[in-house]
Formats: sequence, C-alpha cells, structure tokens
Amino acid sequence: MLENIRGRKSSREKILDAAAELVAEIGAGRLTLDAVAERAGLSKGGLLYNFPSKDALLQAMIQRMIDQVSDAKESLRTQMEPGPNLEARLVATTLLNMCCGGKMQEVATGLMVASAENPRLLDPVRGVISATLEQVKASSDDLDAALLGWLAVEGLSNLEMHNLSPFSDQDRERIVQAINRLLTKGIAK
Repeated sequence: MLENIRGRKSSREKILDAAAELVAEIGAGRLTLDAVAERAGLSKGGLLYNFPSKDALLQAMIQRMIDQVSDAKESLRTQMEPGPNLEARLVATTLLNMCCGGKMQEVATGLMVASAENPRLLDPVRGVISATLEQVKASSDDLDAALLGWLAVEGLSNLEMHNLSPFSDQDRERIVQAINRLLTKGIAK
C-alpha cells in the first residue's frame, strides 16, 4: 500500500513538473493533457487517474505554488529576527525572494492567463491573500506601515512576475530597502 502511495505521489509530481514546464513554454491556454502525459512519460490514463481534467491539473499547479510560497515563508520564519511587523516582513521577504525570474514567474503568468477562462481557478489564491491580510492585521505593531509595505511588495512582485517592471536593479534595491525601513521602523506620526 505504501509503495502505491509513493508511486502515485511520484507520478503526480512528474505530471505537475511536466505541466509547469509546458506552461512556461507554451502557456496554460495551449496546454493539453496529451502533451503533459507525453512530457511526464506517462499514459494519458495515468495522467487522468491523478487529474481527471485540465482544470484539476491547473488547480493542483496553483496549490503547489501556494504550498511552495508557504513553505518558504515558514522556513524564513526560523531565520528572521524578531521585531516589529514580523508577519509583514516575512511575507515581504518571501515574495521578493520568489517572484523574480525563473520558472515561478513563467508558470504564474501562464496560470493567470488560464484564470481568464476560469476565474474560479484563483479562489485558493484569493483565500491565501485574505488569510495573509488577517495575519498581518492581527500581528502588526504599526498597521499602516505593515499594510503599505505589503501592498508595495505585492505591486513590485506582480510587476516582476509578469515581466512588466520598469525598474532597474538599482531602483529595485532602493525600493526594497525603503520597504524594509518602513516595516522595521514604521511610519513617523
């Protein structure tokens, strides 16, 4: 039994990896289950056993991205120094570390395009954003600073994730330093 569970998990991960590669290459709109099965080295039946539809596959890809961000944030929690606006600083640092370049950017952009056809695909992301807002509100020493910092990071990371950022590396560094100052020192009142 344990062997079967491991085998399914392995197949599931192969499928998600293959789908992420294809989304990065051709976009989620042109993604087909046949192409994913071929890329994963599985039969279409094997793919359908794990993901009975394209939407189920896209939902799993989104959930995996959510889990990766959550894991990165929790890993960072053990390294982050205590201080003001800890939750907002964790969220900001995690997003800034994960958003730039690479597969995450390409897959996120592809999934956003897919959500235009089915906006419900982003319901889990909406849930995470709402939960994050509540955590930031509940744990912030300076709520105005925490909210502005989080909003600035969301804006910057979204620009970068969709390859729309007009900022140079120097501009980005300056912005990140300003966000960090805001989150650690707060807003002068």
